[in-house]
Amino acid sequence: MVLLDDLFSLVQCQTEADWSRLLFSIGAQCGFEHVYYGVAPDKTVAFHWPAPAASFVVSNYPPSWHALYVAERLHESDPSIAHCLANTMPLLWRPESFTGPAQRAFYEQACQHGMRSGFCFPVHGASGETGMLGFVRNAPPMEAERDSFATIAQLALIRDYVIESSARFIKHDAPPALGANPLTTREMECLQWIMAGKSSWEISRILLRSEGTINFHVSNAKKKFNVQTRQQAVLKAIKAGFLIPS
Repeated sequence: MVLLDDLFSLVQCQTEADWSRLLFSIGAQCGFEHVYYGVAPDKTVAFHWPAPAASFVVSNYPPSWHALYVAERLHESDPSIAHCLANTMPLLWRPESFTGPAQRAFYEQACQHGMRSGFCFPVHGASGETGMLGFVRNAPPMEAERDSFATIAQLALIRDYVIESSARFIKHDAPPALGANPLTTREMECLQWIMAGKSSWEISRILLRSEGTINFHVSNAKKKFNVQTRQQAVLKAIKAGFLIPS
């Protein structure tokens, strides 16, 4: 089980090397030997191998698979690329996801390199970034799905932290600084308790306010940070120095 401390540490990593090692460790804690993260500043730039300089790609996929993927231009038959460009839900890495002779041959080659099952999560960042976060392992597909469905929500949460914490490594114009803290005292309190893992109902009991009031403050915080989820709002606040992980 991945601890919140590990996810907060992603945000605080100062170098690409440290960030990559921690991401691979988080993947291993979830039971996946291999992790691939590729993200481009926008949809006009490739996020797959061979990636241009503008893309940010880290992976502990087998080197032999990397070499084969580039040499045989396997991105042309890799269904995860098109899926992640056009969808938000994850793609299951299993035989049924690979249709047609080229894709089936692609999957058979991947299996030969120890990549038999897993999930590929689309990445769509707040500044237009596009990419993919893949968790893959050598377990048979049926076993992997039975085990992984219990943790798919956790993998989606990891994706949020990965997207936000990797933004500094992506080569595009940096967004303007937030400047002074735009949050109210109550909004800050709500984000602090969300950072501690509390639900809106639990926060309402702590702050002696209705659950609807808590959701109102959280919604305002998300709007001020221009993000979609409460976890992304927490990450924005941490990066700006408004929240300090305990």
